[in-house]
Amino acid sequence: MGRGGSPAVFDACLGACVAAGVLAAAVAQVGPGVVEGARPVDAGAVALAAVTAAALAVRRRYPLAALVALDLVSLVWFACAYPGRLIVLAPLIGCYTLAALKGWRWGVAGAAPTALIEIIAIRVVLGDTETAGVVPIVVLLAATAGSAGAAVGYHRAVLAATRARLAREIRSREERARLLAAEERLRIARELHDVVGHAMATISVQAGVGLHVLGQRPGQAREALTAIKRISDDGLTDVKTILGILRADGPAGEEPRAPRSGLDRLADLIGTAEAGGLRVELDVAGDARPLPAPVDLAAYRIIQEALTNVLRHAGAHTVRMTLEHGPSRLLIRIRDDGATTAADVRGGHGIDGMRERALALSGRLTAAPHPDGGFEVCAVLPLRPGDGVPP
Repeated sequence: MGRGGSPAVFDACLGACVAAGVLAAAVAQVGPGVVEGARPVDAGAVALAAVTAAALAVRRRYPLAALVALDLVSLVWFACAYPGRLIVLAPLIGCYTLAALKGWRWGVAGAAPTALIEIIAIRVVLGDTETAGVVPIVVLLAATAGSAGAAVGYHRAVLAATRARLAREIRSREERARLLAAEERLRIARELHDVVGHAMATISVQAGVGLHVLGQRPGQAREALTAIKRISDDGLTDVKTILGILRADGPAGEEPRAPRSGLDRLADLIGTAEAGGLRVELDVAGDARPLPAPVDLAAYRIIQEALTNVLRHAGAHTVRMTLEHGPSRLLIRIRDDGATTAADVRGGHGIDGMRERALALSGRLTAAPHPDGGFEVCAVLPLRPGDGVPP
């Protein structure tokens, strides 16, 4: 009701139409129970019609007051013996409105006295002999108006609750999408940090070696330049793959992929570190077997970042690396023989990124100076999702 415009305008028009209809029916003496000697339509009838129009115009803002006013108008209309009985329709609209806006209990509370007042009003005019036949009709009309209003009110309440739930779901989906986008950006930033940081650190070391031996040992300088080219090519390939995730114009059906890094490339990683002047001692315990892709990538990146930190900060000569393959977890331990004072500055985004990788898999990572000297990174990664690692 009132969808096409303002509800207040609709109610004002409805009130005017009902008032005009009541007066027209009175002039034409339309309606049941027309008695001889009925009072002609005068200023009193026009005033009652105006009150009816005003009550209907404010029925949404003051539904109870509007119903009381309409009931009183109907009672006075019959008491004054005005012709035409369409006035009985106005209180029914009030019953409908009260039930629609305030619920079925208010609808019952409004319909019962309205029916009683209508019966009393009709009895004043028709007398005892005709009142008995009118009672069921009046009660049925009042009950129908209240029931219809209660049904409409319930429908509106259900519709409003459904819209509110849909709005909450939409907001929840948007929030989840924002969180997923933030996590994806963080993951891409972490991958770029690991790839670029490792490549730049290794290139810096190799460039220093090449400059140092360029005049005395050209062969070793050539090896350093070759290593720089290989590391640069590998790093650019990984960066290209990572940035490909952000492309929106890739071939249809092609899924963006992360760089294919895992423990199968561990030998290349150790070779790069040794080319930078480190001696890496690798100890593998347990039965090595294919790892889940997230664990495999996280293990590779943790080792890569740890070796990069050693090359950049530790001033170490030897790194001892232990990989322990357990039935439900992978243990990574990397310890160097660098100075403890240098290890104190190895924190920052690199170690934070390693720790976040472990936590994302419900694992844990510690990085701190070792009591016997040097710096140690220890990571425990569960092999199955949901298998947490005790702190």
